Amino acid sequence: MSQSTNKFQDVSNRTLRVGVLLLFSMLSIGTLAYMYIEKYSLIDAFFMTIITISTVGFSEVHPLSDIGKIFTSGLIITSLGSLAYVGSNLARFVFDGELVNYLKTYRVDKKIQKLKDHVIIIGFGRNGEQVAMELMDYGIEFVIIDKRDNVISRIRDNEELLYIRGDATHEDVLKQAGVDHARALIATTPNDADNVFVALTARSMNPSLKIVSRASEMESVSKLKRAGVTNVIMPERIGGQRMAKLITQPDVVEFLEYILLQHSKDVSLEEISCTNMADCFVNHSIEELRSKDISGINIVGIKISGAKYIFNPSSELTLSRGDQLFVLGSPEQIKRFRHLLERG
Repeated sequence: MSQSTNKFQDVSNRTLRVGVLLLFSMLSIGTLAYMYIEKYSLIDAFFMTIITISTVGFSEVHPLSDIGKIFTSGLIITSLGSLAYVGSNLARFVFDGELVNYLKTYRVDKKIQKLKDHVIIIGFGRNGEQVAMELMDYGIEFVIIDKRDNVISRIRDNEELLYIRGDATHEDVLKQAGVDHARALIATTPNDADNVFVALTARSMNPSLKIVSRASEMESVSKLKRAGVTNVIMPERIGGQRMAKLITQPDVVEFLEYILLQHSKDVSLEEISCTNMADCFVNHSIEELRSKDISGINIVGIKISGAKYIFNPSSELTLSRGDQLFVLGSPEQIKRFRHLLERG
């Protein structure tokens, strides 16, 4: 089992070891005792011990002395007690739900091993849970890493969630999450030092990984950037800005929230890569693209070759395959525009 910690596995292994030790001890003591007390041969003493501790009901090999009968009674009681100990320990973990958790963990591990181009979420607090909900809405596969038992228990209630119980600052845990072939990592824990360490480890394992991290303190922003974080988010700062904007520009905030956060079926702001743009549009102006476009979308911005942002771009602007377009329209309009851009 690849999960770093599994209570059922630990306890079942320990119970099995104790059971084997008890069985070996009873066989050894019983065989030696019958040889000493009843003067049995080695084979007869071993056979007598086997039929006694297994309680199969066979008659004794030879008539027993009074001391032999007392010893046999004690051996039977000991064997029944040992069986009860092993059975009760295993039964307790079955009825306590640990076996179910073990099987769930096994299935989750198998699914995680098949993930490609997925997102790794570190921490499943309020921020981590919101990230998971958003990614789920967009159909993006992800795996959650958290070391808290109560959080893992809550995650297990949702069979759609993939999780790993472990410390994300450990390289083996990130490897188990498939960091080497993930598309992005999002660190949502409130501990900035942990986030820095996670970023350093993840960046060393996957240099092309996009890393988004939460920061609780302003002085941590530069440290996270140096650690290889692509984008740093301060929830408290963003929350404060939004509250102020709701006073100064309430309609603008609600409009943008309607487009970006509410997953409206009427309108959506999407980014479309020009990587697969048709040859007929390469090194041609936006005006030429618009002349063939009947979708009705609006091109509200463009990111030129991964560097410069231009809002409300001019119709004369030339397109290249390194550009990123930001378009506003209904899902159906965006689908038609994407088809035109790639097919010509």
